[in-house]
Parts: sequence; structure tokens; C-alpha cells
Amino acid sequence: MAATPTWDPGQYLRHADHRARPFLDLLARVPELPGDRPRIADLGCGPGNVTTLLADRWPTAHITGYDNSPEMLDAAHTRHEGPTAGGGRLDFADADVRTWTPSVPHDLIFSNATLHWAPGHADRFPDWIAGLAPGGTFAFQVPANFDSPSHLLMRELAESARWKDRLGHTLVHDDAVLSPEAYVARLVELGCTADVWETTYLHLLQGEDPVLDWVKGTGLRPVLTELGDDAEEFVAEYRAVLREAYPSTPHGTVFPFRRIFAVATKRG
Repeated sequence: MAATPTWDPGQYLRHADHRARPFLDLLARVPELPGDRPRIADLGCGPGNVTTLLADRWPTAHITGYDNSPEMLDAAHTRHEGPTAGGGRLDFADADVRTWTPSVPHDLIFSNATLHWAPGHADRFPDWIAGLAPGGTFAFQVPANFDSPSHLLMRELAESARWKDRLGHTLVHDDAVLSPEAYVARLVELGCTADVWETTYLHLLQGEDPVLDWVKGTGLRPVLTELGDDAEEFVAEYRAVLREAYPSTPHGTVFPFRRIFAVATKRG
């Protein structure tokens, strides 16, 4: 099971434009919501920078971003909480997606790049769908690149003789998410229409060791948390193999990233 990581909002936001792209692509497929003043939950809101995009789409909505990282929530509270220009409200609260259940009917439950951190997350779908108003939508996006070099090399290094005693059970593995077909089946069985697709982005990253810089904000967080001050040696070894797997070009470093998307609308 993956360790509970300590998050760094500043590091996470270093690639904010690239990270926002799948959020926007998911948001574009969400249909109109049933309520005039929609109730919306953003599960795994992080620092709240893209949660604000929900308020742009539904300016009268009451939107709550949920996260279990004190660091991320502090950034969200400080930078984004309060009334919205359209008369709605944006707030943030501590919650774990493994146990969160809607306390009132929601028009939209949204989750971007979070559910893979919650083993068995699809088992939560019945409670979340039950918590939707008739005609409401559950929309989520998860990374599906756990067999890519960035993750394979990280796991191989963590499971090597040097590190396995401390990191052998730390990282997210390739069973962290379901197949697109499995998500379709789960959502349809729960009485929803299901729009499920996958996309591979070819992010063109700039700077020195940009793939390492990317994963320092996400997938590498459990390692950095577990090793603490001892992480420097692991990072040096990991940097060397990443440079071979993702060579720099005159235009930048290409970082392929596959993601799975789902938009499920509850039948009225």
C-alpha cells in the first residue's frame, strides 16, 4: 500500500499548466447540472487552483474542495476560499476519499488525479452515486501510466537491495486503477450513463531534469516522505535513470502521460 505522503503545494504547482489540462478536458464533458445553485464536491482538491475552474463554470454553486493534506488545504484556504463572483461560495475541508460520503444531495462530485491514491476506490462509487441528486454527475480522472518508465524505474529502485527494506511497500503499483472497461461496467451497474475514455498526453517539459521535477510533486512524494533527509541518495540514482529514459531534445523533454476519464450521470 502506498505511504501517506507529505505534499508540497509549491512543487506541485511548478507544472500547473500541464496538470490543469486533464482537469479542463474532464470538465468539458460534464453536462449541465440539475440544480440552479448546484452543490459540488471536488475530491482531492489539492491547493485549490483548479477547483476555482468549477466556480467559473457554475458561478452560483456552493463548491467544497476536500483533501487530507494539511499543506494543500492551507494553500487552498489562503488563496481561494470565499464568496465567488456569481454569488456562490468556494470552501475547503479536510476529508479522506476512502471514507467521505455526501451528507446532502450533490449535483456534481468531481475528482481529478486523486482516486489512484485510494486502494479499492471503486468500492466507494455506490455511496457517491447514491449521494447524487437525480440527473447529477460523478466525474473523475486518474493517471494510467504506472507501467511507464517514470513509475517502473521508481519501483525497481525502491525494490532494489539498497532500498527495499524501507521502500518495498511504499509506492503505488499498476493495479491502482481499473481498466476503462471495468469503470464502464461499475458505473452502468449503478444506474448511470457512462462516458469513459483514455488519452495519452505528450507533455513537452522544459528545464533540467523536468520529469524528475514533475514526479517530485506527485508520484515520488511517498518516497520523499518515507526517506526524509535520506532521500537525496535515492533521488540521485533515480535522476540518472530518468535521464536515459527521457532524453532531452533541443525543444524540451517529451513526457508521455496516459490518463483515464469517466463522466457518469445518474438517471433521474
